[in-house]
Amino acid sequence: MDLKDPKLYINRELSWLRFNTRVLEEAQDRTNPLLERLKFIAIYGTNLDEFYMIRVAGLKKLFKYGIRVTGPDKMTPLEQLQAIREYLHREKKSLEKTFFEIIEALKKEGLWLKNYQELDGPSKERINNYFYTNLYPVILPIAVDATHPFPHLNNLSFALVLKLHDPQEGEIKYGLVRIPRVLPRFIELENTYIPIESVVQAHLESLFPGYRVLASAPFRVTRNADIEIEEEEADDFMELLEEGLKLRRKGEIVRLEIGAGAEEDLVEFLNDHLKIHREDIYYYNIPLNLGSLWEIVSNKNFPHLLFEPYTPKILPPLDSNEPILTILEHEEDIMLYHPYESFDPVVRFIKEASKDPDVLAIRMTLYRVGKNSPIVKALIEAAESGKQVTAMVELKARFDEENNLIWARRLEQAGAHVIFGIPGFKVHAKIAQVIKRDGERLKQYTHLATGNYNPSTARIYTDVSYFTTRKEITDDSTRFFHYLTGFSKRGKLQTLYMSPTQIKPKLLSLIEKERERGEEGHIIAKMNALVDQDVIEALYRASMAGVKIDLIVRGICCLRPGIEGVSETIRVISIVGKYLEHARIFYFRHGEPQLFISSADWMPRNLERRIELMTPIFDREIADRLQEILNIQLKDNVKARELQPDGEYRKLHPPKGKPPINSQLLMEEYTKILYNTHRKNTTSRAKKLAKRLLKES
Repeated sequence: MDLKDPKLYINRELSWLRFNTRVLEEAQDRTNPLLERLKFIAIYGTNLDEFYMIRVAGLKKLFKYGIRVTGPDKMTPLEQLQAIREYLHREKKSLEKTFFEIIEALKKEGLWLKNYQELDGPSKERINNYFYTNLYPVILPIAVDATHPFPHLNNLSFALVLKLHDPQEGEIKYGLVRIPRVLPRFIELENTYIPIESVVQAHLESLFPGYRVLASAPFRVTRNADIEIEEEEADDFMELLEEGLKLRRKGEIVRLEIGAGAEEDLVEFLNDHLKIHREDIYYYNIPLNLGSLWEIVSNKNFPHLLFEPYTPKILPPLDSNEPILTILEHEEDIMLYHPYESFDPVVRFIKEASKDPDVLAIRMTLYRVGKNSPIVKALIEAAESGKQVTAMVELKARFDEENNLIWARRLEQAGAHVIFGIPGFKVHAKIAQVIKRDGERLKQYTHLATGNYNPSTARIYTDVSYFTTRKEITDDSTRFFHYLTGFSKRGKLQTLYMSPTQIKPKLLSLIEKERERGEEGHIIAKMNALVDQDVIEALYRASMAGVKIDLIVRGICCLRPGIEGVSETIRVISIVGKYLEHARIFYFRHGEPQLFISSADWMPRNLERRIELMTPIFDREIADRLQEILNIQLKDNVKARELQPDGEYRKLHPPKGKPPINSQLLMEEYTKILYNTHRKNTTSRAKKLAKRLLKES
């Protein structure tokens, strides 16, 4: 069979939409606590914002330039846009039904979402006072007529559009009220949340005195937010990026969200100025800007409506008071699995190195580090104390550009050597290196990870951290940073694998090796996305040879499993639950070694257009533990969905007479047991505990 047949591939954008549907399904799952269900709606909305800002905006640009085919499925940009619009307009009904179900259930718990008009008299009086004290001076009424042009609306701007009657002139006029982002989305009044637009709507005639308000509606615009930068020398790059961030606010408008009760002439007025395709106008019965529901989720008065809190554990050997570098001198390799295990040792690794007088150099890649990063603060202290600090700050990390610009400046001011990547590539690798003087020699320590150096996300993302003093890896770490900071025509490592030159060929060779073993072959791969056509074709060929292939792909998967004669031995599951599955772990039965961790998904952008790292795991106990993590996830029958040949996902349920297995809660449980044992031999004991828990659960 022709493995380039478009029927063998699922469209990338439609696969992503199905992933976001799985997020919505978590909001629909009545076994989840109510505020967690509301949180999943917030995540769904934030995901959709980014999808429109980047993916839909990109498809519109491709259509505009007449580009017809964009992927192995051969759907044209126009066909994809039409399919996306149809999908989202259909799903909107399910979203609204789920939202109102949750809101109704929250009422019984004493947590309310009410419009201004639903409040009683005393509450209205308090809100009236709040309006004139806190809102009236800040919000901006805007007239739109011949002498008042329609204003520029920044990306994700939230406002009211209104129709006014001038009783003196007998004319109809239109205007806007902009609601700045500095204001809360909801006004809280004793566990009652009032959408800010309903408060403003009740006071519109105070903003336009002498006019009668005939109609009004809340609306929100989404713009193309993909920054295009012509890369020049590094000296100019920060300035170029700042210009790009300004342009993001002015990108082409790609979506209009508006309240469902909006009169048609209000929509026509907006669209006369915004010029949006009618199918990209979405009418909502629920509050706009779903991401702002975090304001309600964050209410501290209802802990019973959230998941039971879990405190990440610090397991041996890192639970002692010894410095991390001292521990690593006795333990060649140490692995952590976040968020079940604490991210604190990673922070300590950099903090202690910054203060250690024998440490000469610290080098790190920084992609998404957060606003109050203790790691970057430690790097700044190290640079100020005279240590050689090299920081690869990826200024093109989407939606973290501004934050990374701030840190880059701070690091430069402290005396660190700051680099902004390789022209034409994003640096997505996660690596830190510490070099310490040990008598007459230098000792090197390396940390490699599948996730970012961000303590906040490390509490909700599942990721692998790996510390090592293994010489072949620490030497490659040095080569890697030399490659980033200097000139190199080879860019090849000896033990680690780096994209764009090494990871993809290695993966293809590993898959081919399993194909050669036929039915004896076995591949297990966990990642966020599987898109690369060459890799998918290799997996198809391996399946045709009888290789068993288990894929744990959280998000986009363009491979079709279960196709007769092509992918019958391939199983694909997606796990969406309490934590965001983010780790990349790859197992090949006949590989030497068998286990790898990586910063890279199996997508063209990761394998061909980014600087990524893939790390082989030589330590047998760590490899066994990684394989056990994969095995636990493959047994999940609570939060796992299995991909069908038609591209749809089927939620799994425990077979009759079998126990439910939620892989994330199981990992919590067995990490707790490990923590309570206080034994040194954690990895071998972990394996026994995992098997026992699986058997007993």
